[in-house]
Amino acid sequence: MIKKHIIYKKDKWNMLTVEVNGKQLILREISDQWGEDCHTFLSRPEMMHWVNERFPKQSFEGSEEEYESMMEAFRQV
Repeated sequence: MIKKHIIYKKDKWNMLTVEVNGKQLILREISDQWGEDCHTFLSRPEMMHWVNERFPKQSFEGSEEEYESMMEAFRQV
């Protein structure tokens, strides 16, 4: 059974989801700029490492609350 988590969804062209398929975490990042980017992780720590590299707090475009709610959504996966 695959469980899907929506990390954020601004519209149908800008979203980030994580699907949990057994031990595998499949992260899909969809943007109107770059299309769909898919990453597969074998552990939550591996995924969180990628998240911290991809979304450094100092260069996040948005409010502190938006950043914290996105990070919390990742931690809930």
